[in-house]
Amino acid sequence: MIGHLKGTLVSKQPPGLTLDVAGVGYEIEAPMSTFYRLPETGETLTLLTHFLVRDDAQLLYGFATEAERSLFRNLLKVSGVGARIALGILSGISAEGFRRSVFERDLVTLTRIPGIGRKTAERLILEMTDRLEPPGTDAPETAEGATQAEGEARSALLALGYRPAEVGRMFKHLDTSAMSSEQLIREALKRVHSS
Repeated sequence: MIGHLKGTLVSKQPPGLTLDVAGVGYEIEAPMSTFYRLPETGETLTLLTHFLVRDDAQLLYGFATEAERSLFRNLLKVSGVGARIALGILSGISAEGFRRSVFERDLVTLTRIPGIGRKTAERLILEMTDRLEPPGTDAPETAEGATQAEGEARSALLALGYRPAEVGRMFKHLDTSAMSSEQLIREALKRVHSS
């Protein structure tokens, strides 16, 4: 899997962009929330990525933050929500705003997102409530390694099937500032097996 790419931004035309990495041009689709943060063409850019393989295509999606990528991955698990709708959601509302809307059961805000009708909004609330941590429980997002390592570790544990609330308990009272993502995963799993 391709976890992130760092290279020169060659072109950007929503929803697609091209990133030159060591002479290879990667075509990447990204939500508008990421497009708003893109530098000018010709500048260096690092994106977190999600690689999706379908019968008819191999697609690469790029995100400015771990919160966006994590939400995208969780949205893909909702029945009837594909990559297009997930990108549309991220383009229409911030990851934190989406999470708040889900926990507040705010159908009005969700149905304002282009492409989201009432039934889809109801399904999102039903299926996403147990996949997301309540608003305000995440570590602040910064470019520093500690927070990025914690975000990667949390994503890995979620991918293993642990619920967000369980992952939150695993990281409670854990000093995340001095550990790599691998060390954080190891320590978090020790806590599960020792309890």
